[in-house]
Amino acid sequence: MITLADDLGHLSYTVTGEGSPVLLVHAGVTDHQLWDPVVPALAERHTVIRYDLRGFGESAPPSGPYRDTDDLRRLLDHLGHRRVDLVGTSWGGRIALGFADAHPDRVRSLTMLAAMWPGYDWSAEMHAYDEAETAALAAGDLEAAVSVNLDMWLRGPSRTWAEVGPDLAERLRGPVRASLVHQDTRGEHSEGVEPVDLAGVTVPTLVGIGLLDVADFQDISRRYAAGIPGARLVEFPTAAHLIPLDAPAELLAALRPFLDGV
Repeated sequence: MITLADDLGHLSYTVTGEGSPVLLVHAGVTDHQLWDPVVPALAERHTVIRYDLRGFGESAPPSGPYRDTDDLRRLLDHLGHRRVDLVGTSWGGRIALGFADAHPDRVRSLTMLAAMWPGYDWSAEMHAYDEAETAALAAGDLEAAVSVNLDMWLRGPSRTWAEVGPDLAERLRGPVRASLVHQDTRGEHSEGVEPVDLAGVTVPTLVGIGLLDVADFQDISRRYAAGIPGARLVEFPTAAHLIPLDAPAELLAALRPFLDGV
């Protein structure tokens, strides 16, 4: 990966293909590798940019206050891209939305997959997940915390491990572990995201929902689709939370025509 150094550490990124730029923002328990299944096809028509958020993958944990949307802008400025198609998953989807709201002149289109909703009234299932992760980390059992996250975000509540791609858990284990190691540092320095008036979002928007995901995120995706003017909702019946891993062909079938039609 390529390194972009700054006064807070560095961001690591990679660029693949040629054409109009598409920037992919990963989920909060993964890194840029989340997008591996879809990059080759996207790169046939686009310059595909992936990066690791601060404290994820190969990007350094932050050494001071930061905002993810500012990092996104810094990367685009560094690469010389005035306008891009933004695609984000989970926390990455919320970052993409915040950037599109703050900088609509720099976003050609927005795709949000199982995006986060800060301040959401989470279900008992989500609170139980959070408590299990917290207990594992408090006990110093990092591997148990990794397993809690794989159960929630990869397997999901609606299927057994036998129904999950056989190599996906091992592929994700390292990125999930790295995300947990730097979790406290990110929490200490992150300035979060700004509130967004969904009715004021003006860019063409695609919202994706995995029908095997936690019910909270299915509700959130429908809220985003209903609140953003003209947004299109696409359902992925075979996907849990991490749609690019669970349903890459189906995601490409929806995403490529959307990007072409903007």
